[in-house]
Amino acid sequence: MIDLLAIAPHPDDAELLCGGTLIRAADGGHRTGILDLTAGELGSRGTPEGREAEAAKAGQILGLSVRRNLGLADARIHNDEESRARLVEAIRELRPRTAILPYFEGRHPDHGAASQLAYDACFLAGLRNYPASGQPHRPTKVLYALAYREHALKPTFVVDTSDVFERKLEAIRCYASQFDGVKALGELFPADVSLYELVRIQDAHYGSLIRVAYGEPFYTRETMRVVDVTDLPVSTF
Repeated sequence: MIDLLAIAPHPDDAELLCGGTLIRAADGGHRTGILDLTAGELGSRGTPEGREAEAAKAGQILGLSVRRNLGLADARIHNDEESRARLVEAIRELRPRTAILPYFEGRHPDHGAASQLAYDACFLAGLRNYPASGQPHRPTKVLYALAYREHALKPTFVVDTSDVFERKLEAIRCYASQFDGVKALGELFPADVSLYELVRIQDAHYGSLIRVAYGEPFYTRETMRVVDVTDLPVSTF
């Protein structure tokens, strides 16, 4: 069973979106994993073989318990019956308690498609009579990673990743074929700033929302529960 599973369209997406959160969870003794839906074989930079090696190295830095690739077609992710069945089988095998999905909108068509596909598969995986192998299982919680979206919703919460940010950046740097010399990230295009510096700027921004150095933002469709309103973090003033 995996405690925290990130489901991502391409190798490197999970590192960018929630790498710090995965590291923190692993450091805390949780079993973590990434399920890459494609090999990113249509990317303009690098090769699928090289990206596979980069993903393996990055996974070691993140402290993952498991990393899998579902083998869907890059730039052609569809929320169709075949794709749902394959993803349901992977979810039933890995049995994540919490799943992190891409935000449901994005510049790359795969990101929005992957978000809806993964959400549907998480639900269908719990249906006893759904025609896929494995025992029924449904994650208890689905989180959406918000980072690098120009018009993203306000986060439901931000994970403090200050202590692990440099390790996250080290994992991202494993993808030299994709990121070295790049000066744009998602929908963000400031001039004369490297992608690595963009990651630092974005994570620093979200960290500032909770009064820490670095953070990663997440959204949940359901309302978060609070038990004690006298002990809420992040000062108003």
